[in-house]
Amino acid sequence: MIPPSGPRRTHPPLRRGPALSRSSPFHASGASPVTERGHPIQAETPDSAINALSGKFDDEDYPAYSMGQAADILGVRQAFLRSLDAAKLLTPQRSDGGHRRYSRYQLRLAARAHELVASGTPLESACRIIILEDQLAEARRINAELRHTQQQTNGPGAPPE
Repeated sequence: MIPPSGPRRTHPPLRRGPALSRSSPFHASGASPVTERGHPIQAETPDSAINALSGKFDDEDYPAYSMGQAADILGVRQAFLRSLDAAKLLTPQRSDGGHRRYSRYQLRLAARAHELVASGTPLESACRIIILEDQLAEARRINAELRHTQQQTNGPGAPPE
């Protein structure tokens, strides 16, 4: 059933503070903020905060995407993502406000699920296939790690134990 399309919910307009005067460090000319003596004000961002933030962007499990963003990226409806949550394929993290947040890893799983469902596979079967594919990939990764460790221990040309 297609939900009735109503007016799109809009956010209230941003409240703007009093106009900035030329005497303000942030005057309207667009120039960088300056002190009373005309020296530029340097933004103080600790290196640790920048490093922590950049580490989150590299983390595949960091829940960086809202449901709307995830649906747009994947080209699916939000209801499809909710159905994956209900089928227990994905368990998105929740923001402080209770909204679903998705990681890049979860988006890859959702994309694979959409591919299977679009080709006619029932959702429950698609979920099972994806879980098995994921388990197989993890087992292969562990085997490759163990082989690498064994080769380092025994030497490159030594037979396996």
